[in-house]
Amino acid sequence: MKIRSVEANNRRHAFVIDTRRGSFAMPYATVAPSPSRADPVATVYVDDELGTEGFTYVLRSGAEGSVHIDAVLEQNEDPAHLRDLLVYKLTLEARACVENSPLSRREIIRRMGTSPAQLYRLLDVTNRRKTIDKLLVLLAVVGCEVDFTVNTDAGRGGASH
Repeated sequence: MKIRSVEANNRRHAFVIDTRRGSFAMPYATVAPSPSRADPVATVYVDDELGTEGFTYVLRSGAEGSVHIDAVLEQNEDPAHLRDLLVYKLTLEARACVENSPLSRREIIRRMGTSPAQLYRLLDVTNRRKTIDKLLVLLAVVGCEVDFTVNTDAGRGGASH
């Protein structure tokens, strides 16, 4: 995702990043080097060297840091980004399970009731358009079990179910 603009907001102690999906805050405390009152942000800009998918900032001391949009989305728990991470992780597991399965790819395709092209799309880590349910079907066909854990108040000492 491309960053349209970025600014340092010293009142909020955060960088404010504008994208086509909205604005996101990246707290100073989550980046390194971390800006402070003694060493504030001198400049911040969308970095073309990161393909406009990140920004770079320079502190008054000359220390420099860069942040990729993925870190911003993860910090803000963006639902679309979290879904993409889950699909990516499931795809990696599916690839390993298919490689270790005694079933041939032809048999996997038959049991799934799908086409060879669909199987290869499911195994493609760069394909973000696949659905989680199709990955779960693939994992079940090759004999892998998937368990999900839902944590309420994740990171705040909440209970899991």
